Amino acid sequence: MAETAFLGVEASLTSRRWVGPGVETTRAAELLTQRTALPPAVCQVLARRGVAPDAAEAFLAPALRDLLPDPRSLRDMETAAGRFLRAVKGRERIAVFADYDVDGGSSAALLLIWLRQMGARATLYVPDRIDEGYGPNEEAMAELAATHDLIICVDCGTLSHGPIAAASQADVIVLDHHLGGETLPDALAIVNPNRQDEDGSCAHLCAAAVVFLMLVEAGRQLREAGTTGPDLMAMLDLVALATVADVAPLTGVNRAFVRQGLRVMARRARPGLSALADVARMETAPTAYHLGFLLGPRINAGGRIGQADLGARLLASDDPHETAALAERLDTLNTERRDVEAAVRAAALAQAETRGFDAPLVWASGPDWHPGVVGIVASRLKEASNRPSIVIGVADGIGKGSGRSVSGIDLGAPIQRLAAEGLLIKGGGHKMAAGLTVAEDKIEAAMARLGEMLAKQGAHLGGPADLNVTGLLMPGAATVELTEMIEQAGPFGAAAPAPRYVFADMQILFAKRVGESHLKISFGDGLGGRMDAIAFGAFDGPMGPAFESHGGARFHLAGRLDINDWRGRRSVQLRLEDAARA
Repeated sequence: MAETAFLGVEASLTSRRWVGPGVETTRAAELLTQRTALPPAVCQVLARRGVAPDAAEAFLAPALRDLLPDPRSLRDMETAAGRFLRAVKGRERIAVFADYDVDGGSSAALLLIWLRQMGARATLYVPDRIDEGYGPNEEAMAELAATHDLIICVDCGTLSHGPIAAASQADVIVLDHHLGGETLPDALAIVNPNRQDEDGSCAHLCAAAVVFLMLVEAGRQLREAGTTGPDLMAMLDLVALATVADVAPLTGVNRAFVRQGLRVMARRARPGLSALADVARMETAPTAYHLGFLLGPRINAGGRIGQADLGARLLASDDPHETAALAERLDTLNTERRDVEAAVRAAALAQAETRGFDAPLVWASGPDWHPGVVGIVASRLKEASNRPSIVIGVADGIGKGSGRSVSGIDLGAPIQRLAAEGLLIKGGGHKMAAGLTVAEDKIEAAMARLGEMLAKQGAHLGGPADLNVTGLLMPGAATVELTEMIEQAGPFGAAAPAPRYVFADMQILFAKRVGESHLKISFGDGLGGRMDAIAFGAFDGPMGPAFESHGGARFHLAGRLDINDWRGRRSVQLRLEDAARA
């Protein structure tokens, strides 16, 4: 039997049922409050993350040195780092073959920056998404091998048997995190926490984190030889960016990577990231939100609809003039990407809604949908349905698709199995995101089979109308100090959702449309407590009109706390996500 809806809200303004913390979580929060000096609102967050009272202090101040795994715990790590250092010492010709997304670009930049600081250089190769597709291809690898001694594949390569075999004239190292198959390519070293012969303890790392660990091992080997390497802590901004943008779970060492990386990024010592922050009009200290929604999409824009290597070049460059030009170009491409995405999103949503959002897999396909935006649109379908989602663009009889999953449902392994069964031309990825190539006449059969496999994981059981809330707050309690303490329990993102608080029975004091679709309100509790709130896209749905003509009605308001910096004044603002009439 389902628990009683939070505050009795069975159907909010956006038709969602509000679900509060369970009994066990509530008890754990009460215990934390009793045994620590932390505010109840912070204890609610910690309880949801499973933090015990004696671990609260360490959780709120995670130390990378305590959480960083030993690089040598990963197979092939010593071999990879040793070969890398031998190439550097011998002034060998090195090529970096990188994926075209943020994780690939960040991974490549880590290597290029490290090499530059050691007085070495490398060739950067990023395949074109449309012409070459994801990962190494035989022609490119053979050409690189003919002119280089060492090829390092980052964020790709684990399934690239043929392309790596074609690079027989060079040694190949793979630094990746995508799911491995039963057999591995014949590379010199394949460092991947998602190899089938790994124990899974580092499976949550993105590729940039794997590259970082390889550089940690390289630094260890340098010290053993009596010398030192570059400052790796100064490179954590790139690891943080990749971790958030690749939707890696913000747990364990990933959380420490992002916390420390945000501090590094705030120093604005990376010309490319500073230039990108400026064109994105970031006026506050960086947060995980900025990485995922402002910087990440712009870096991705080059690989989606422009020149594939723009993002990696921006991140790796130390030339302010070059980075300014690249940032402007990526910002322009991102605007173009939004227009392309909007058209595909409308068509995909209409098609998926016709099929229904209650199936274990929500999917859509269409002719000439741009391969560069199908992943983003898949994310939108996932958000609308709370189901794993696939979007496929078809051209010349071949469909190229991308998928996004929901928490607790592994999408990468079933897609890899579909490829092994012959329903896909190729496919792979990880739990939360995957890509595939499929013959047009096999799309229906492949999606039906994928739906069957996802149903066995319970993908059809999630409720798209559920809104999970953390607890209640009053406007007077939502101070800057409390919000900063809650942020210490972050960063928030994949596998670590930001806490969502409810302000119950609030009076609407002011409501105004902002821009085309956003809503700005002020609300109070009638006891002197007052807050501002912003609801993005409220007029694209029922919330905007309901508040614009509220007629004095009182509302329960649900959302996340933000600190608003305006002309030196800091205040708390609610990022309003849902509401219900009180």
